[in-house]
Amino acid sequence: MANFLKKLIENDKKELKRLGSIADQIDLLKGDIEKLSDEELQAKTEEFKARYQKGETLDELLPEAFAVVREAAKRVLGLFPYKVQLMGGIVLHDGNIPEMKTGEGKTLTATMPVYLNAISGEGVHVVTVNEYLATRDANEMGELYNFLGLTVGLNINSKDSEEKRLAYNCDITYSTNNELGFDYLRDNMVVYRDQMVQRPLNFAVVDEVDSILIDEARTPLIISGQAEKSTAMYNRADNFIKELTEEEDYKIDIQSKTISLTEEGISKAEKHFNLDNLYDIANTSLTHYLDQSLRANYIMINDIDYVVQEGKVMIVDQFTGRIMDGRRYSDGLHQAIEAKEGVEIEDETKTLANITFQNYFRMYKKLSGMTGTAKTEEEEFREIYNMQVIQIPTNRDIARIDRPDLLYPNLGSKFNAVVEDIKERHLKGQPVLVGTVAVETSELLSDMLTKAKIPHEVLNAKNHFKEAEIIMNAGQKGVVTIATNMAGRGTDIRLGNGVIEAGGLAVIGTERHESRRIDNQLRGRSGRQGDPGETQFYLSLEDDLMKRFGSERIKAFLDRMSLEDEDAVIQSKMLSKQVEGAQKRVEGNNYDTRKNVLQYDDVMREQREVIYKQRNQVITAEANLEEVLLGMVERTIGRYVDGHTQGEQADWNLVGLVDFVGAAITHEDAITVEDFKGKTAEEIKKFIYEKAKTIYDEKVEILNSEEQLLEFQKVVILRVVDMKWTDHIDAMDQLRESIGLRAYGQNNPLVDYQTEGYQMFVEMVGAIEYEVTRLFMKSEMRQNVQREQVSQGEPTRPTEEQGQVSSDQKKKPVKVEEKIGRNDMCPCGSGKKYKNCHGKPE
Repeated sequence: MANFLKKLIENDKKELKRLGSIADQIDLLKGDIEKLSDEELQAKTEEFKARYQKGETLDELLPEAFAVVREAAKRVLGLFPYKVQLMGGIVLHDGNIPEMKTGEGKTLTATMPVYLNAISGEGVHVVTVNEYLATRDANEMGELYNFLGLTVGLNINSKDSEEKRLAYNCDITYSTNNELGFDYLRDNMVVYRDQMVQRPLNFAVVDEVDSILIDEARTPLIISGQAEKSTAMYNRADNFIKELTEEEDYKIDIQSKTISLTEEGISKAEKHFNLDNLYDIANTSLTHYLDQSLRANYIMINDIDYVVQEGKVMIVDQFTGRIMDGRRYSDGLHQAIEAKEGVEIEDETKTLANITFQNYFRMYKKLSGMTGTAKTEEEEFREIYNMQVIQIPTNRDIARIDRPDLLYPNLGSKFNAVVEDIKERHLKGQPVLVGTVAVETSELLSDMLTKAKIPHEVLNAKNHFKEAEIIMNAGQKGVVTIATNMAGRGTDIRLGNGVIEAGGLAVIGTERHESRRIDNQLRGRSGRQGDPGETQFYLSLEDDLMKRFGSERIKAFLDRMSLEDEDAVIQSKMLSKQVEGAQKRVEGNNYDTRKNVLQYDDVMREQREVIYKQRNQVITAEANLEEVLLGMVERTIGRYVDGHTQGEQADWNLVGLVDFVGAAITHEDAITVEDFKGKTAEEIKKFIYEKAKTIYDEKVEILNSEEQLLEFQKVVILRVVDMKWTDHIDAMDQLRESIGLRAYGQNNPLVDYQTEGYQMFVEMVGAIEYEVTRLFMKSEMRQNVQREQVSQGEPTRPTEEQGQVSSDQKKKPVKVEEKIGRNDMCPCGSGKKYKNCHGKPE
């Protein structure tokens, strides 16, 4: 272990030496570049583009390009990047993560690699966590890029498809991670090429990369349509669950946050719903409603997990404290919370398209990111995204003082101490930023400060529209700001007049987060660019982290101290180390969870890429799709012939084969059993295919032009692919939800999911090819057919708990007129022939 750490440190030193050497090369060009006139400086962009087209690499252009941006930034923005910013920019260009502390100028650092990579003409995406930051940076840094002759686009939710397309076609595009992911999914649901907005994914610089690629990695982006399920049962389940008593009727495991009925609770449920056995297979739906109602009532907490505003349940982001507008928990949990809170229950949804950020961002040719806190997640960045984390030295030494944690016996004594500390600092004019984990805590503290007559601002999920303005003023003399977690992240806190003399910004944490990285982000708000500052965390034995993961050593230590006074306090470095140990365990658990999510999503990723690639080939095709369509026909024939000609020839099911041909290819009675007798399986395949080709040729002649034929082919293929694919996604979701139970049978759920998921995909492909064959061969050819999307509308971001959002759309299949023969399979899906089903005379 010691050798490994030594090697790691030596590698970091070696890398910093390399970065410093390249930064020195850039610095040597400063004199020549600053002599250039504005016109000469601007002309450098076209010169770089020409050199790149002639074969010079971006790496070779880097020193000169960085020097040009550096000089342009001085002239346009009045800013001149330091050497450490040059080093950070090189790391970004390499496709890695520079860890740069708060206030070190990450936004300016990114301008250099963004400019360099935009020279290729393939597009650069600058990704931020919210639209405020995307708009701010696009406007401020856009002046620099425009000066150098590059175009800058802003992609936000309110823009329509045409505006989005223009933004993506710019050299540099600013956007949020949500909007990028949803645009990708929407692009793979459109039915016309000109409806697509994105270009191929080239290079992305992700701001606050740990927030996007780590904190939000477990949460998939989902586009969903409406599923028809009764909401009345949610109210019935809620009314019953509210009558139950903890321990007697249900039990909660605090550490794992799970809840279940006791035997007494089960008996009460059976009596209430008049059942013999609650867990009988016939009662599966009811147990689902009860399970979700239990979670909603006793696990999900108002003002911590969600808030209720204007009659709607709004989810609160556990990492930022912001409201996640429009997002909904899936699997009925959101409906159960709505029943609990007595608001209108919205319908459940069906997944039509989905992807995780992990798999979306791994599709870029080159991915990089920047943050002040990434080193604790270095292994995950390396293993999942193939990005190295390089710690960049600060421009000036950090002068901030980080005090050891203070531990109190209970919450009351802890918060009283926090208020006293704030009061003392406020009186001497020192600004204070108070970090809380939950909305509830911020409001409790606000009430206490109001009673103590201490003026303050509250920055939480309920007033986040003003967060940037509030955070910017948090460094003024005597200002007290309460912020949930890291609300306002990405906005600098600059110190006002007289604040340095008062000790700089004081950061007070009211409890430790389960991730060290989030605590480090809070600490990092103080002490920017060598400013003085101080940080102090207040803990209590009643904090969530201490209750769930506090070690026996901490409790034993406290017992030895024999603390009888409830206001007693302990300040110890040993205590801080113990808490960090608990945090490391939680981080390890969270990493395992994210890795597990990725392993499951990788199954869908492979399938998604196959379908999206083939679908895109159909949409963008400019020539006849005869080869594609007849390939499907041939494979369908092959599958059915192989299935009906197993074993000895005398045992072949030729009647079934005739039925298939009549149902999917020819008119009824066009082929008989006699046509197959005496032929080998391969000869039968060839015989049926030739019949199909003859019918195909006859249909082609009906249409007047190649253009009309191509359009008809596209309508048929897209209709079938979209219908089958969305059904497959939903089926895979259901498989995923149920697969965990396999562990009880000593099976590996992931292996089972991979195996069964692959088999389901193979079956779906077969179903697509059969349906395309049947539709094309049996439908009436007509002109002026139009493509229609399976689903439309604006999806929104899901949340953890595998949440998703309803978008109130229903499927709109393409209408392909079809003539149904009496011996064809009935289109209702009954499995019967048409003459014996819906074709029966009245």
